[in-house]
Amino acid sequence: MNRAFVVALLGAESTGKTTLAGEIGKALSGRGLRVTVAGEALREFCIEHGRTPRRDEQAAIADEQTRRIDVAATDAEIVVADTTALMIAVYSDFVFGDPSLYALAEARQAGCDLTLLTALDLPWLPDGLQRDGAHVREPIDALLRASLARARVAFETISGVGPARLHAALAAIDRGLAVRTRSGPKPPSRGEPGRL
Repeated sequence: MNRAFVVALLGAESTGKTTLAGEIGKALSGRGLRVTVAGEALREFCIEHGRTPRRDEQAAIADEQTRRIDVAATDAEIVVADTTALMIAVYSDFVFGDPSLYALAEARQAGCDLTLLTALDLPWLPDGLQRDGAHVREPIDALLRASLARARVAFETISGVGPARLHAALAAIDRGLAVRTRSGPKPPSRGEPGRL
């Protein structure tokens, strides 16, 4: 069996990642594909604990996000990842000044088939504990772009409101699937264990 095609959604807070992940999953399932949306471990941590994670908890959350993607990929044709370990690495750097999670997160990101970066064109909305404010979106976006460049991970920026955002994401996925059909599955990245 070919490994799943992994679509990774990255982006600063309040840029529609979770909504878009669900919409992509529904749209692709409607095409008859086996799709799994790998939910955001950080969001669930904040809800469960009633707080944001400490510095010493960041690595475990990043590992859990990767584990979710790996598990989803065992049965699905397409995995839509509502963030990856790279988001945790960026937040760990931004909040705690700790860049130690980048190396592994970047290697794992390179194992994804398609990286979609959500644009900053949606209005910022509060969402409980996870969101600090609109002022953090540009620095987070800059850290993400720098990390992807460092890891040499190509990405597509997804913008637009409502159906236009979904349409842009699906068009990018269709292009990615077409490339995979021509070139074959992407091998695991940089000798890291697992897929990502």
